[in-house]
Amino acid sequence: MGLPVSLEFFPPKTPEGAQKLRAVRAKLYALQPEFCSVTYGAGGSTQEGTFSTVREILSEGVPAASHFSCIGATRESVRQQLGDLKAMGVKRLVALRGDLPSGYGAGGEFQYASDLVAFIRAETGRDFWIEVACYPETHPQARSPEADLQAFVAKVHAGADSAITQYFYSSDAYFRFVDEARAKGVAIPIVPGVMPIISSMQLMRFSDACGAEIPRWIRLRLQAFGDDTASIKSFGLDVVADLCERLRAGGAPAIHFYTMNQSAATLDLCDRLG
Repeated sequence: MGLPVSLEFFPPKTPEGAQKLRAVRAKLYALQPEFCSVTYGAGGSTQEGTFSTVREILSEGVPAASHFSCIGATRESVRQQLGDLKAMGVKRLVALRGDLPSGYGAGGEFQYASDLVAFIRAETGRDFWIEVACYPETHPQARSPEADLQAFVAKVHAGADSAITQYFYSSDAYFRFVDEARAKGVAIPIVPGVMPIISSMQLMRFSDACGAEIPRWIRLRLQAFGDDTASIKSFGLDVVADLCERLRAGGAPAIHFYTMNQSAATLDLCDRLG
């Protein structure tokens, strides 16, 4: 592969899911990831699942990063969670505003992810390496691309160490975003997030929700394959391997894989990339 790799998982909801994820991680550790991150549900709804998955990854001898969202949180609740994570041996956080659970007022003492980053830095100094999110194709709730870029710059000024992007399928969108961030004085690494194509239905649903653009030619090809999962996976592998090659050639510092708690697609990709 030639580039550092990190992996993202979501907390399993059942004991069977937890067992399956252990097997998936065991296979993916062959990639020697720099770290594995674990996501967090809306309003922290999966916090216990997140923390227990993080604990397991640490016990397997791999650095783990906990997602950490601040919607609906108070300073006191965040202070307590930071203490819990530090006691567990976590050294890396992915600091996010987080999504509002449906039917939930804003609430909480943090309005933006930049507020959370600043608070973590003030409370814990350099105890944690802080990752933040960024959006090469603009956050779906942003007023404008410029406003979205400014929100990213604010997170960097608040003390972020590095950034992971939302997934995308246009390398141009990533490189343009990096150039724009650099022009605003952002010097931290901006790591592309890459989503292997496993299922076209899942991809469409996810992308509509998070504002990731699926280029029309990819969308049409996926639709044409219908239920032919072998063709979808083969085409997906070609598309995403080509994307990773472009990222590598263009100087991306690392690649963060959104694994969807599966191993095959990410392993096939890394195998293809040598």
